[in-house]
Amino acid sequence: MLIVLQKVAKVYEVGSEKVYALRGIDIAIKQGEFVAIMGPSGSGKSTCMNILGCLDRPSSGEYILNGREVSALSDNQLAMVRNREIGFVFQNFNLLPRSSALENVELPLFYRGMSSSKRREKAEAALQLVGLKDRMAHYPNEMSGGQRQRVAIARALVGDPSLILADEPTGNLDSKTGVEIMNIFKELHNSGHTILMVTHDHTIAKYAQRVINFIDGQIQSEAS
Repeated sequence: MLIVLQKVAKVYEVGSEKVYALRGIDIAIKQGEFVAIMGPSGSGKSTCMNILGCLDRPSSGEYILNGREVSALSDNQLAMVRNREIGFVFQNFNLLPRSSALENVELPLFYRGMSSSKRREKAEAALQLVGLKDRMAHYPNEMSGGQRQRVAIARALVGDPSLILADEPTGNLDSKTGVEIMNIFKELHNSGHTILMVTHDHTIAKYAQRVINFIDGQIQSEAS
């Protein structure tokens, strides 16, 4: 298994109250799967995504990624896991506005200390993969929403991660562009990438092999 969550709970202290965001969930995801997580606001899906992305820690339980128990790692170790194991795609793209498409895609490799020539080579290949070979020198404000999301996907791919985490990847796009972006994810899945996606859109969730439904911090159902 690439991902194993065992009895993972997350409790937030809000004043004197405890808010249970996750209530002891179990999830197992194989290498090469495409899984969608759905649920209403406050169901725990975003908390689960943050834990899977090593952006947050569980209050209890275990998170094993690629055979490694990551929930007990130090902040620096978690940052290294995020950089090397996980590619992120966000609803708001999260691109640097004063950097070109190529420079945005190079960024994860810069933090690895990779040489500039190797960074450029890998970033160009990733942008070509998402159909943006002719837009490498353009800045985010010179691109459409769909093109910006393609840059974000290229950035997620460039470091050859074990896992791609996509948080509402079509949330800021019109339906036609959303389909184009989901077709890229479909191609990535077909080429062997493991993708975990949070979405509220049932049409988008249909692209996944498996859908996990959350409610009140628990897994309500799973469907393939």
